[in-house]
Amino acid sequence: MIVALVVLLLLCPCLGLAGWAVWRAADTDSTTEPTPSASARALPPALPSDAPRSAAPSPSEVEFARGDCVVNDGSEDDAELRKVPCGPNTYQVLLRIPATTDGDRCDTLAPQATANYVHDNSVDLFDYVLCLKKR
Repeated sequence: MIVALVVLLLLCPCLGLAGWAVWRAADTDSTTEPTPSASARALPPALPSDAPRSAAPSPSEVEFARGDCVVNDGSEDDAELRKVPCGPNTYQVLLRIPATTDGDRCDTLAPQATANYVHDNSVDLFDYVLCLKKR
């Protein structure tokens, strides 16, 4: 009886985390028809803007979802994404792939992506990749 209780207590959190990962991965839209494109590459920095920047949360506090538009305020090697209204010279999030740092997954899961962003967290469960398309 005690062994069964210990196994149950260890199994429940694992199943809950796996269910959460599947739920987040189900955020993809299977009705869109993929189009061929160049392989995804690192996100280049945004063009300079004269518009004043407001105090916004740091990238670690921002959740990016499919349909959001972003610009890179950092460099290609050290990207700092910022949500912006969709328009020219922005990148639209096509897909958010949770629990991975493999940017090459955009090639197969979102072939129309022209760039990707990899968020590497110290807790692997909170890693994610954004597949992005230049607008």
